[in-house]
Amino acid sequence: MKKLSLQDQRFLDAAEGWLGLNNYQEAHNELEQITPVYRAHPDVLKVRYEIYSMAKKWEACFEIADSLVTMLPDDEFGWVYRSFALHELKKTEAAYDRLMPVNDKFPDNWMIPYNLACYCSQLNRFEEAADWFKKAMALDEETVKKEAVDDPDLQPLWDSRNGTVWKRT
Repeated sequence: MKKLSLQDQRFLDAAEGWLGLNNYQEAHNELEQITPVYRAHPDVLKVRYEIYSMAKKWEACFEIADSLVTMLPDDEFGWVYRSFALHELKKTEAAYDRLMPVNDKFPDNWMIPYNLACYCSQLNRFEEAADWFKKAMALDEETVKKEAVDDPDLQPLWDSRNGTVWKRT
């Protein structure tokens, strides 16, 4: 993949800065200044995904992440966020079906088993959800606990366990 020009990289960096300030509109404005030929660059698409995610434009998020899966099949970003967009579109079974097969491809990525736990929890497959959650915890316990504490997608799992699995407080 061809590198972005210095000027286009500056626009991309500025967009990321605006995202850090939770201002997706200004981030979008920065991306629009990137040379049109580079707007489909994977780095630009990843930032565009984040912008659309903040705006809750899940169809667009799905399209971007699906493109990233095709462009960069060895990068977990597209795989994880394509499924997340499907879940947000209320297609949780499809989100699970598309993410589960790549768990072995990215064995060190805690987000994959974590998201699979969330999807199983939402699908009322609690034993499987608990197994995925334990796998995520084994990869990065501190981060997973921080994510899980306020994640409504896991609440059905906690409710099913009556406190027998680590539960949010």
